Amino acid sequence: MECKICELRQRYFYCESCLRNHLGDFRVQTHHLAKDRDEQVARASRALKGIEGARLTRASVAGFQKRVEELAEGLAKLRKDNDSKRERLRQLRESLAARRRTLSAARLLPTPPLDSLTAKETQELQALSNALARARSGLVQELVEVFHVVEVGGRPPLGGKAGTKGEWTIGDLILPVPGDIRRYPPDHINAVITHTIHFLGLLTFYLGVKLPFEIVWSGKKFGVGQPWIGAGKGGESGSWAKWTTRHPLHLLSSSSSSSSPSSPTAPLPPSTSPAMSTSTATLVPPTEPQASFTTAFAMLLYNVCYLAHTQIVEIPLSQAGDALGNLWAVCCSGELGRRSHETTPLLLPPTPPAFPLDFSQLLQATTATPTARGRRRAVGGAVRGPDGEDNSSSVRSPRRRMGN
Repeated sequence: MECKICELRQRYFYCESCLRNHLGDFRVQTHHLAKDRDEQVARASRALKGIEGARLTRASVAGFQKRVEELAEGLAKLRKDNDSKRERLRQLRESLAARRRTLSAARLLPTPPLDSLTAKETQELQALSNALARARSGLVQELVEVFHVVEVGGRPPLGGKAGTKGEWTIGDLILPVPGDIRRYPPDHINAVITHTIHFLGLLTFYLGVKLPFEIVWSGKKFGVGQPWIGAGKGGESGSWAKWTTRHPLHLLSSSSSSSSPSSPTAPLPPSTSPAMSTSTATLVPPTEPQASFTTAFAMLLYNVCYLAHTQIVEIPLSQAGDALGNLWAVCCSGELGRRSHETTPLLLPPTPPAFPLDFSQLLQATTATPTARGRRRAVGGAVRGPDGEDNSSSVRSPRRRMGN
């Protein structure tokens, strides 16, 4: 209400009697309204009981309809899956029918005889082997030309006089037989052996042949440092596999002549790399350099003899010391390049029992005291026969010999 004096709204104040009257009226109204509410609820309940069956029926119909829609959707998916499987089955049937027709047609074809097929394959293999042999022969011929492997000096028999044998050279350097090595300075021997090692390594690489003794270099790279040689993995045949200790294939100084061969000591782990690969084996300097070099040189000669054996060139023990002459015979072999450790027909691992040369015998022959030879050498590599005639101009051409 508004105050007549301050004209502000003030809170109404009721007395206890007014509040009691108002609460009594409120309770009466609440009672009447509760009765009306209960009456309306009872009336609504009676009305719902009349339509409850219809409501349940409509709910059941709605549930059935939803279930039918789900079944229809699943049926559509199943039909689509069936159609794809029918198409797949049709393609498989067509493929099977085509294969059956192909098989029937193949059964009607005449079967080629097995002998003719084998003969054809053998002929093709032989043609391939011949092509490889020709390619290897061409490479070897060029290799001989590059290293200039020739025989200088010597003369044929004439007028009842016996002929003299010349000296084989590589890179214009003479490679002496084991008994004549002491007549040459160490630098000459080291140079000519290095040339021979390079030549032999390339020759075995072209021919695909694995040698019994493997050559490694002190610089751990091919051609770097000094060459050492030792046996690789092998069997008991030839008595060479036990010589696994590396021996120096070079001379350090012009020391005394060759002494007795060194005995095989405790073997080092053999290197599995080929002759032209590097090796990490520890190289211990020998206590007897000359004897160890002689053993190493015998190993090199044994490699040359085994290489000749693989190319159907048999080298007797008496000629095993002529390394370059034997390599020349290998390069001139009619069966050059036909057998290898890498292509068919395959060679047996070194050395097979068919290889007759024993390393112990070769080592003994290499270290034996040489007999006097019937020729003399002049300074500069000139070779003179017993009659004093200079035969150094007589040179065998590798192109002419290999062409024959």
